[in-house]
Amino acid sequence: MTQLPHHPPKSGAAAPKVVVLPDALFFARAIPVTAGATPAEAAAQAELALEALAPFPPAQLYYGCHWVPGSGQALVFAAYRRRFTREQVEAWATAELVLPAFATLLGGEAAPDTTLLVPSAEGLTAIHWDRGPGPAAVQFRPLPAEATDADRAQAREELRCGAAGSRRVIELTEFPVAEPGLRGAAEFVFRSGERVSRLPAALAGSLDVRDKTELAALRRARARDGVLWQVFQGCAAAVALVALGWAGLYGAGYWQRTREARIAAQQSVVDEIMTAQGLTTRINELSSKRLLPLEMISLVSGAIKPASIQFLRASTSGLHTLEVQAQTLSPGEVSAFRSALAALPACAQVEVREQRTRDNLMTFTLVITFRPGVLKPAAAS
Repeated sequence: MTQLPHHPPKSGAAAPKVVVLPDALFFARAIPVTAGATPAEAAAQAELALEALAPFPPAQLYYGCHWVPGSGQALVFAAYRRRFTREQVEAWATAELVLPAFATLLGGEAAPDTTLLVPSAEGLTAIHWDRGPGPAAVQFRPLPAEATDADRAQAREELRCGAAGSRRVIELTEFPVAEPGLRGAAEFVFRSGERVSRLPAALAGSLDVRDKTELAALRRARARDGVLWQVFQGCAAAVALVALGWAGLYGAGYWQRTREARIAAQQSVVDEIMTAQGLTTRINELSSKRLLPLEMISLVSGAIKPASIQFLRASTSGLHTLEVQAQTLSPGEVSAFRSALAALPACAQVEVREQRTRDNLMTFTLVITFRPGVLKPAAAS
């Protein structure tokens, strides 16, 4: 059994959990894709081509596909399932991506007629690009652990000769590793020296070699877990908001109680001030303003008062209000008398209150409010 390589990230930061499988376990072929194909149609054509190319049916293979939309060819790669132990396969369940080493570099930019040489513990891999946007071929040369520099140079030369049509050969010196801190649903990033390969989520999904049915179930479970996590975060935020609201209410209640206690402590002082102000106002009114009851009665009992209405008693309320108790044998004249008083310029308001009628005799109270400053003392008139 071939031992899978372990390539830890160079940084201590968290990196996406990606299982990188040895290139020695996979064979790769470029297949034609019909023009205008959709991603689903390209995947179906790749699976049909794999049935014709591989000595085993797809159900016994771990396989993936690389296809650039609009390209006339796709790269399919597969490995026999029995080359992997049960423990290795079970470890894939917690991985975000499982793919061969050369596939990690398929997201980098490559000019036409370019060959990329990738070193690994098992040997040397060459990725060839022709005129199309996707790789045209992937070749692998195994090298034993005890291989000499001459053996490695020979392998590089063989791969260079196999890429005779390439105008440019790039030889990497480091094995590609997942870039720490750049994980997420948007893309996976791999780095080999100065070369960076970015695999969007959709492309990375097609490169994943795990069982397609199990992979779909795993993705659904992760999507469900993501939704549940977002719901949990929303509930936690709502609980925190409610707790903050309660804290705010408690603080406002404490502030209100403190304010009410201060008001209660100062209430006696306020009452004394209001009483003193009222006395001052009353004294000012008595000293600066005069009550004119005779003038009020004279104006009310003047020529406009019907002879049938008799005044019984009069009293004042404040400086500008006169209350007159009266009676009459002609109740109909009371309304006309009130209207006549209300029409006088000196009267601000005229009301008829406490009307009672007995044996055709009507008693009532007439309340007249005069406009301030209109009435003048009789000596000054």
